[in-house]
Amino acid sequence: MSIDIPRLEPALLEQLQGKLKLPAYDPSSTGIGIVHIGPGAFFRAHQAWYTDLALKYGGDWGISVVSMRSNDLAKALTPQQGLYSLVLLDKTTEYQLVGSIRELLVAAEQYEQVLQRLAAPSSCYVTLTITEKGYCLNTLGELDLTHADIQHDLETNVKARSAIGLLVQALALRFAANVPPFVVLSCDNLTDNGHKLRNALLTFARQKQPALANWLEQQLLCPCTMVDSITPATDEELPKQLAAELGYQDNWPIKREKFCQWVIEDILPAHRPAWHQVGVTYTQDVKAFEKAKLRLLNAPHSALAYLGSLCGLETVFDAMQQTQLRNFVQKLAQNEIIGSFHAPAELNPAEYSADIFQRFDNPAIRHLLAQIAWDGSQKLPMRVFPIIQDNLASGRSIRLLSLVVASWMLFIRLRYQQQPDTALVDPLAASLLDCAAACTDDAVTDTRLFLALGQVFPPALQQSELFKVQLTQAYQQLCPLLLLPKGTDVAAFLQDLVE
Repeated sequence: MSIDIPRLEPALLEQLQGKLKLPAYDPSSTGIGIVHIGPGAFFRAHQAWYTDLALKYGGDWGISVVSMRSNDLAKALTPQQGLYSLVLLDKTTEYQLVGSIRELLVAAEQYEQVLQRLAAPSSCYVTLTITEKGYCLNTLGELDLTHADIQHDLETNVKARSAIGLLVQALALRFAANVPPFVVLSCDNLTDNGHKLRNALLTFARQKQPALANWLEQQLLCPCTMVDSITPATDEELPKQLAAELGYQDNWPIKREKFCQWVIEDILPAHRPAWHQVGVTYTQDVKAFEKAKLRLLNAPHSALAYLGSLCGLETVFDAMQQTQLRNFVQKLAQNEIIGSFHAPAELNPAEYSADIFQRFDNPAIRHLLAQIAWDGSQKLPMRVFPIIQDNLASGRSIRLLSLVVASWMLFIRLRYQQQPDTALVDPLAASLLDCAAACTDDAVTDTRLFLALGQVFPPALQQSELFKVQLTQAYQQLCPLLLLPKGTDVAAFLQDLVE
């Protein structure tokens, strides 16, 4: 005879005492002070989690969640009154219930209710995770006035299709009622996100209502932010795991790595959630944190992706189990990256780098090297080339960085050899595969072919004799990896990388 498993709901909290971490406040008595647009898994694992922790210290900072179109999350969590489970993945697994979501709305179905929630004086903050495309920006990072959704929202006063149109419509209601604008925080991985968001809102408002734009110019706050935490998609096994481990059914649990980071530009008003008491960093220099992340996280990530793929490895964790690869990325960070930039006052780069390598070494996170290797022609100019240029200018070593670039070139050749079974995922795939087809295993010739790609390499590196020499040597050192039989132990070969 089967036993019914109870559904997650507030009435179940008392029975769950001692089984997992519960909200340290009464969710049902918490008023709404935040509206979030774009409620994906990352938001629930990140901003909603931080806010849940902050509610321990009081305040009506419950969250009204707004989805522009999909009602899937509202259907899943409304019966649970916003409660959901967060599974923290590390060497040991931790479970937590998050209670900061107090309301779930769908703009396509409840538009007037969404507008009234945004216009309410109690709604002091709006956070966004709508992905980069949700901002409707052009290649210059400015609002694209030719975007179909933006044109629709400018030409009509009915339901806005874009988040930008919705926010300006709500701000216009606050303007008319003499209610100060809410603070808007972009929590997407978009460089300079606060400035781009503010400019987009002002541009839209100028087209729609110049007086509103003038008011916003004086009062609207859109802090820049940086966010970080790996949040894998929820699979079919996660609800089963919760049912087996904790004895209840959650309609839509989520999981993420234990590490979590939220950096906010320090321009928020005094009336704010107690985020600062639960690990959120306030700074005057978000750009410095972005640079630290690009250099100390993303550059070693790319190094592992390309070198690990050449060695026939599958995940970041697999790569970190190879002592030689681990030593390589650690020395890369220590010898050639940490000294390449000025860290913000709130960040210790050595400790931050050590935390990153602990994250890479998390056996519960299956982060595929092949996925990190995607779009290398776009990633290396952001993650690696600026470090090389800075080190060249200051006379610092670029030997290990050159090995990273050479490994990317050989990865392109590997993908060329693997056709048609494995495709190269890159917007410049055709040009890169043409280079690979022309390679002859002569390091000077091969590296010259890739360096000629002006869409990838900046002129300063194309013209640097020292970089060309270092890159050629690195390529020659790594080239045998393409010739090693599958299954060969590459440990001895990789040992030379860190000598």
